[in-house]
Amino acid sequence: MKNKTKALPIIDGIIVYCSHDKIVPLDELKPNPRNYNKHPEAQIALLAKNIKAVGWRHPITVSNLSGQIVAGHARLEAARRLGLSSAPVNFQDFKDASEEMAVLIADNRLAELAEASMPELKDLLLELDTGALDMELTGFDNKAMEDLMTQFHVPDENKPIDEAAMTDTKNECPKCGFKW
Repeated sequence: MKNKTKALPIIDGIIVYCSHDKIVPLDELKPNPRNYNKHPEAQIALLAKNIKAVGWRHPITVSNLSGQIVAGHARLEAARRLGLSSAPVNFQDFKDASEEMAVLIADNRLAELAEASMPELKDLLLELDTGALDMELTGFDNKAMEDLMTQFHVPDENKPIDEAAMTDTKNECPKCGFKW
């Protein structure tokens, strides 16, 4: 028996890889006026470039309660920038307006709380940088990539010396008095 795969939807030439409930015309989507996250032009440009290159990977989330966007305001702006007619949307139920707002805030905030391991990020980016991929698809423009790659990194084994723990040592520098 042949493996039958469902054809992926396409919006204005862009493949939709993410699961979604419905493809919705952009002019029917209502941004939440209380969304406190503002998206600078550079972010929208990078996101639009990413969607165009790798397709829709995340739907816009809309509340069944208010009919407004809960997550995906930047994706909506990127779709508009690309001149798309529609976007994939996931509709979700909320018990009340407070829960809906909490999800909107959490969607903006929780990713900010992650701590990036810069050495690991640099290794991943160097691994990808073969010339076969537009590196801006990682979300780093050329300047951000250069800044990251030229940062001085102190390996974990070279952590700062705990000078207080060294007060009972026997060696002392005759010039500066440093003890070890």
